[in-house]
Amino acid sequence: MAPELVRLRRDLHRIPELAFDLPRTQERVLQALAGLPLEVSQGSALSSVTAVLRGGRPGPAVLLRADMDGLPVIEKAPLPFAADNGAMHACGHDLHTTMLAGAAHLLAARREQLQGDVIFMFQPGEEGFDGAGAMLAEGVLDAAGRRPVAAYALHVASAMPHGEFGSRRGPIMAASGALNVTVHGAGGHGSVPHRAKDPIPAACEMITALQTMVTRRFDVFDPVVVTVGLLQAGTQRNIIPETAHFEATVRTFSAEAQSRVADTVVELVRAIAAAHGLRAEVDFLPQYPVTVNNEAETDFLTDTVREVFGEERFQPMPNPMTGSEDFSRILDAVPGSFAWLGAAPKGSDPDNLPLNHSPYAEFDDAVLPDGAALYAELATRRLAA
Repeated sequence: MAPELVRLRRDLHRIPELAFDLPRTQERVLQALAGLPLEVSQGSALSSVTAVLRGGRPGPAVLLRADMDGLPVIEKAPLPFAADNGAMHACGHDLHTTMLAGAAHLLAARREQLQGDVIFMFQPGEEGFDGAGAMLAEGVLDAAGRRPVAAYALHVASAMPHGEFGSRRGPIMAASGALNVTVHGAGGHGSVPHRAKDPIPAACEMITALQTMVTRRFDVFDPVVVTVGLLQAGTQRNIIPETAHFEATVRTFSAEAQSRVADTVVELVRAIAAAHGLRAEVDFLPQYPVTVNNEAETDFLTDTVREVFGEERFQPMPNPMTGSEDFSRILDAVPGSFAWLGAAPKGSDPDNLPLNHSPYAEFDDAVLPDGAALYAELATRRLAA
């Protein structure tokens, strides 16, 4: 199947689409599944594809998920199949989609031996749009007529050793939240700041205080990450502006820390504004919860990788990653596990390669058969168990 998988992946790589609206991607996935004995449905609020394979023997259901959306990144990797539409599969979702389609073919060929049903979840909108939440609202967990007993997802990494799988029990990716702050002052001339209410020093103090807050208000063993990625104020050097605005991403690794940080950052920012005689408009928007791997399902995934591919192909992750994932929504509802697959080019030094989301990120097609095989093995073995 490898040549067909490579062809599908490269077709998808040429046509990255964003958020919930993925009509060309959806069409190509439907083509890849055509002719298989699947019950296929499409989303109404998003360009999702849900397919159910009914096993030949009675049993439970399992869910396999792949995300399909790209990123608003202009591709700079020197690939003959690079995208040219202003978007890019810079996070490898084209590989995930291809591997899941490959697993559908593998499992359909063995349908009569399957002891239950498989739900294939092809999901848009993972990159900040909560596509998993939207598919949950549209009933993906009930697609087989009963809730799955387990759910699994794979994610490739451009700077992880080729063909290496990694996972861990418990938290594997962080919760995320968005902090949006607008400091309201009074504009004036830069030469007489005492006649105005300058929001810029207050905003700068807030940004510094947020970093101090992380180290002084939260346990170092239940970490919090706050990164300000946007700061906007003013139009000219000698004009004090009316407002200053900044936005930050906030990452946590427990529900308790996520709840506490939401209250703490709002309280801190408002207090600093008040100390400067200003007003702060503050919004903290929780996004994705912590991605938590079920211990038993992660042990099962680990054993499956080691038995199928060899002991050396699995590397336990000592720590979770600070990125976030909306597969966390699925794992909040169904026990399961999320794993990484290294897709660095063979023979390369992963430590010196561009990371996921980089315009130069490259993912090796050669890992596609392994990803498809692992999806299929996980479903087959879990149903039999």
